[in-house]
Parts: sequence; structure tokens; C-alpha cells
Amino acid sequence: MSDSDERNTSGRKPLSLSGRSSSGTVQQSFARGRQKAVVVEKKRKRPGAAPAAGAKDAGAAKAPISDKDKARALLAAKAKQLGLSEEELLRRQAAIQRAKSEADAREAKKKAEAEALKQREEEDQRRLREQKEREEAERKAAEEAVRRAKEEAEAAQRAAEAEAAAAKEAKAEKPNRKADKPRGKSAPVEEPPVDNVNMLEAMGGRVKQKRSNPAAEKQQPSRTKEPKRRQGKLTIQNLVEDDSDRQRSLASMRRAREREKQRRAGGASREKVSREVVVPEAISVQDLAQRMTERAADVVKYLMTQGQMMRATDMLDADTAELIVEEFGHTIKRVSEADVEEGFIEADDPEDTKVGRPPVVTVMGHVDHGKTSLLDALRSTDVAAGEAGGITQHIGAYQVQLKTGAKITFLDTPGHAAFSSMRSRGAQATDIVILVVAADDGVMPQTIEAINHAKAAEAPMIVAVNKCDKPDSNPDKVLQELLQHEVFVESMGGDTQSINVSATKKTGLDELTEAISLQAELLELKANPKRSADGVVIEAQVDKGRGPVATVLVKRGTLKRGDIVVAGAQWGKVRALVNERGQQMKEAGPSLPAEILGLDGAPEPGELFAVVETEARARELVDYRQRLKRDKSAAARSGGGASLEQMMAKLKQSEIEEMPLLVKSDVQGSGEAIVGALEKIGNEEVQARVIHHAAGGVSESDVLLAQSSGAPIFAFNVRANKQARELAEKEGVEIRYYSVIYDLIDDVKDTLQGMLAPEKRENFIGYAEILEVFNISKIGKVAGCRVTDGVVKRGCGVRLLRDDTVIHEGELSTLKRFKDEVPEVRAGTECGMGFVGYHDLQVGDQIECFEVQEIERKL
Repeated sequence: MSDSDERNTSGRKPLSLSGRSSSGTVQQSFARGRQKAVVVEKKRKRPGAAPAAGAKDAGAAKAPISDKDKARALLAAKAKQLGLSEEELLRRQAAIQRAKSEADAREAKKKAEAEALKQREEEDQRRLREQKEREEAERKAAEEAVRRAKEEAEAAQRAAEAEAAAAKEAKAEKPNRKADKPRGKSAPVEEPPVDNVNMLEAMGGRVKQKRSNPAAEKQQPSRTKEPKRRQGKLTIQNLVEDDSDRQRSLASMRRAREREKQRRAGGASREKVSREVVVPEAISVQDLAQRMTERAADVVKYLMTQGQMMRATDMLDADTAELIVEEFGHTIKRVSEADVEEGFIEADDPEDTKVGRPPVVTVMGHVDHGKTSLLDALRSTDVAAGEAGGITQHIGAYQVQLKTGAKITFLDTPGHAAFSSMRSRGAQATDIVILVVAADDGVMPQTIEAINHAKAAEAPMIVAVNKCDKPDSNPDKVLQELLQHEVFVESMGGDTQSINVSATKKTGLDELTEAISLQAELLELKANPKRSADGVVIEAQVDKGRGPVATVLVKRGTLKRGDIVVAGAQWGKVRALVNERGQQMKEAGPSLPAEILGLDGAPEPGELFAVVETEARARELVDYRQRLKRDKSAAARSGGGASLEQMMAKLKQSEIEEMPLLVKSDVQGSGEAIVGALEKIGNEEVQARVIHHAAGGVSESDVLLAQSSGAPIFAFNVRANKQARELAEKEGVEIRYYSVIYDLIDDVKDTLQGMLAPEKRENFIGYAEILEVFNISKIGKVAGCRVTDGVVKRGCGVRLLRDDTVIHEGELSTLKRFKDEVPEVRAGTECGMGFVGYHDLQVGDQIECFEVQEIERKL
């Protein structure tokens, strides 16, 4: 036995390939000499077959991809395709979803309003129909009552006449008993000797002993229900007749008929009283009826006859009220609610009561030209160090006393472009304008704007060329540039004074103050200090410790502590007067700036203020102004209009994408400037909408308003208190803090640019001509084309032209070169093209291929 036989004695024989077997078979050997031939099939591998087993095992070893990762990858791919970041794509999808939900909500609201309007019209028609039916029933009832009363009166008159005739005949038949009686009043009456009579009969109470026939009583109508007014009285009629069934006298019947006629006629017989009815611009139906002393139902009925379905609480305009008053026979006196403003600002004072006052000088110019630094040099203080970035953010009012004892009041206005309205207010409240121009910078945009404000206010101008100490300064060039804007200085033959100054070196300040004093003497500034004060509000803010604080400039009179002041839509009693140095004052005379405390709110800068006599007068003025402000804001929100143009403008406006904001600032003027700058940023697609702006810190109510409106809070030079910060973190409201207006405007501008839809631009990449059209089953028609110009890419946009007319626009579904799909085909090459959802192809049609490129838009 061989070694191989020894090794295989225990166990099965292994599989082996026999040389005798034909190719394609394998010989299997088993224990105990058994064998079996197995056919083996070889399969040829195709190109692109599955990877080897080792690669499969390696791929299987990788971790499975989660749904979250797939969604993220899909989002990234889509964002990359659109040329956006993932955040921008998410914001755009959220904006689209929000726009769809808002459109659905608007549609539902329109349907609900239309249904409510239809129900109201049906209710009004039903009410009018019921009113007419009720009036018709009342008219018929009144006619029936008049007819019945007339018949009753005629029957009563006939009965009375018959009764009178019967009584007259009865008297003629009876003997005349008056002849037997003595004429004297005190003569005794002789009684007839009648037996079995009682004392009453002896005195004449009853003469007839026998009652009338019962049968006759039945024939006569019973009069027991009629009033027996004279029953029990002893009269001559009782002596001769039996009054058991006595009727009322004829005179009594006449009086009763007269009273009945008067009762039925009612107030118609009264003379109509014509009254003078005072009618304001708007009045309710109930109030108008009371002033005319008419019933409100009659006024409503008249309006219904004129086709106006109104209730007693509805408001009428003055013209409609005038028609109603004239219809009811009264005279009208129309008054306006604006009459309450009469006498608020009194007329000018006589010249003999006026005395000289300090001039009010406004410093204006471009940003960073040294206006505040020039005032610092005059006041020897450093106000500019307290401003963010050295830029004045709001108007400052100061009074400077010169060495000669003369006083000058300065108003420092901002130079930034956003504060145009504040510069305009400063120019209106001033006597002299100092135009500050940097010698190294020249005339700039805000310099030109300051010149225009000064000309509009008709205030004289003094040019102060600042920064003359710099080596690159050129004052003469500045004066030449001013000539282009019609500012002619004295050195060039004009009448405008020009002074070269340096705020840092403090040179030229004496010449500047002398020029101001000279100009003030020419103006002859005077005011009456012995009268109630009035002036203008320069600035207003809400101080955390002091409440509403208003910086005012007194123009006439003297403002004292305890005066009742009305400023715009706010009023209050002056609790304290503080000057620019923080010192308390008892009074403030003409041209003196002061901070007043005690108002119930921060007034709008630029509003006029005046002292009034009583609190009732102050409340009357403030109520009217607040009501006027509410009506104006409500009209602006509703934007109602009946014309087609107004309706289309409103629909177009509703499609504008808005960014809601809530702005809180340190002073009222800064808030107005921010709101004005933000309103200019948007375009016809996106815009910023300030839902609320006010002076003061961020409070909890501001956070709640921002949360309900979905708006961030922009805090300019103010901070949020602890409660507001905690509530903002809880509600997810963002609070942004700013100290320079540039940063705030830039952030809003960037956000609005992100909301803009990208601009789509078409780039033509190639042209092709259809040479043959093939009809392929399961696919449809395929065009055999030759690319004549450029390149054709798979998935690009195409237009099908026939006789130079576009008949289809879509995308390519397939692009083949021979039988293979290719990404692109260049000029001079033939290819096959299939169109998505379109098969009306003809030989000779031209194909125009283009790509759509999305470009990010800027504001």
C-alpha cells in the first residue's frame, strides 16, 4: 500500500480534476469507490460588473448612511446647484412657505369678508322690508282708528241732538212751577200737603213716586256704565225730572270731542321750532338727532329712504349731516375740530414790549468736519469724546457767554446723511447758520444740503473754514467751491462772512464770535420776556431715572417751573428746568435752551410748545392731536381705495417681502433718523418695515411686541433691562446693540439683499438644425440634428424655432451620439435629441440652446 493510500484510509477522498474528463466537467470521488461527473458552466464577465468579493466585503463593512445624512447631502447638492449656501436655501424655502401660507390666509379672509358682507346685505334688506310692512300696518291702523272715531262722534252728536229735542218737548208739557215760588232768596218754600212722604221728598229730592214702565226700560239702552258726574247733587233738573238714567250735557260732549281731537293730533298741531344745529366734521346719527331735538329713529328712517342703511351709532360726515338738518327744517352751523388749535400760539407782541435777546446759532456741515470740536473750543468742554466714533448722533443745545458778557446759543446738528430731518429742524429754529467746511476736504454732500437748508430757512450764513492748521489745507479752494453753490464770501465781492479757524489750536475763535455778534446786531433780534412762553422742541428722550425729558428752545416769553406746557401730542406740568450743565433753573428766558421734566411722554422733535392756562385746555388740545394722529395712522394702514388703480397698487404692495423691525433709541430724533434711513433702503420687492420706534431702553413690552411680530429689536445707544433680556432669551427674540448708525444700516441692508431673489440671466451656447425625425417606440419622436454653432449640452434649456417663431421652450431629455449618451456635442457634429414632453418636430426646425445663470442681486 502506498503512502497516499495510507493517508486516505480513514475519511472521504478529496475532489479532483480528472485528465480523462472532457472540458467543462469535474469528476467527484466519494468513499467506497463511488464517482460522479459534475458539469461546470463558465460565465463571462461583462464590462462594469460588480467588484470582487474583497471589495464587496469592504463596502459591506462601511457604516450605513442615515436618512438625516441623505437629506443633508441632498440639501447641499441643491444649494450648490442654485449657487446658494445651505442657510440661504433654507431661508428661501421658509420664505416661500410663509408667502404661500400668507396667501392662503388672505384668500380665506377675503372669502370670510365677502360672506359677511353678503349676510349684512341680506339682513339690511330684510330689515328694510320689515320696516316698510310695519309702517304700512301702522298707517292702516291709524286710518281705521280715525274712521271709527269719526263714526262714534257722529253717532254721539245725533244722540245728543235727539235727547235735547226730547227734553225740550217734555219741558213744554209740564206746568211752570217757578211762578208759584217767591222771588226772595230767604222766603220759605211752601210744601204741598202730601201724606206718607219722607223728609227728603218734602225738601224736593224726589217728586215722582212711581218708576217708569219696566217694559219701556228694556227698550231704552242701559246707561249704567256711563260716568255719573253729577249724581247726588240737588239741582232744578232733579226737581222736575228723574235723573236715574241721566246723560251727559251737550257742552260736556263738545269738550270731550275737542280733547279727543287734540289727543289724536298730538304734536302735529304744535308749531315747528327751527334750531341752529352746530355740526362738526364728523358726528354720529344719535348725536345729530339730539342736537335737532328729533327722534333718532326718524333720522335713521330718512337715511333709509335715501338708500343709506345706517344705525344710530354710525358716523356721518359734515355734508350728509347738513342735508339731514335742512330736511328737518333747521339751520346748520358747521365748525371744524381744528378750531381747538386757535389761540395756541399767540400773535406777535407789540414792538414797545420787546427787548434784545441772544442770537440762536446753528452749526452745520459735513460729517467729521469738526463742528462739535469747534463748539468744544468755544465752551472749553469735551463733548465729542462722549459721542460714538466722534460723530454727533443728536442735536445738542448750549449757551456760551463771551468775555464781553454777550451770550450766544449754539445748536449742534449731526452731519451724517441719515439726519437730514434733524438738520432741517435746526435750521428752522435758528437765527444764524455757521457753515463748517474742512480746509483739507472741501465741499461735501452734507455741506451742500446744509446750504440748501439755510437758504430755505432764509437765515444768514457765516462760513467757518476749519482745520486750517493742517499742512494740506487750502481755504481758498474751499471758498472757490462754495461759489458753485451761490455762496459768495466778502473776499470775493459777496456779503457772506468767512472766518479761518482751527478747533484743535483754538485759533480764529475771537474773530468768529465777533462775526456772530455783528450779524446779530444787523438782525436786531428782540422778544417779549413778560408773557407766556412758547418755542420749539429740539430733542426728546426717555430717561430711566427722570422719565420723559425734552430739550426745548424758548423763542418768546419766560418758561417757569410749574407752568402747564403742551408740546405736540404730549402735555404736563414743568417739574424741573435744567440747563446744559445739569444745573437747576427757576425760569428760562428767550433764546435759552433748557431740559424740561414733567411731560407725560416724549414729544416729537421739531414740534412747537406753548404754555396754556388750565389743564382742561391742555387735555383738549392733546386729545384732538392724538385722535388726529390715530386717524392718520389708521388710514395709512388700511390704504383703502375704491378705484382700480388703488386696488392694483394695494395688491402689488402686498406681494412685497417685508423685514419687520423694532427700533429703540436714546433720543427721539435719532430714532426718526434711523427709520427714515431704513425706509430708503428697500425696493419694489423687499423693504424694511419698522413696526415701532420710541426713545428709551428695551422693556418687556417691547420684547412681547417683537415676539408677536416676528421682528428683531435694534437698540441704538440703549440697553435692555434684566427682565427684558431673560424674556428675550425665553421667547427667542434677538436684540442687537449699536452705537453708530452706519453699522445698523449696513446690517439691515445685507439682510434685505439676502431676501432678494437672484437674477436669472440666459447665456446662448449653441444652435442646431433638425435633419430627420425618428419615431421610436416607448420614447416618442427623436430629432436627428446637426450642431451648426457653439455647443449643445445635455440638460440645458432649448427653444424650438419654426419660421423664426418660438413654438416650444423646455429642456433636453436625451442627447446621443450614435447609440451612446454624451454630455455635450460641439459644432459640425450630428447627434440625436429628445425633448421633455414635446414631440411635434419637423425637418428644418431650428433648435436654440441656452443656459440659465443666477446672479446675486444688490440693493
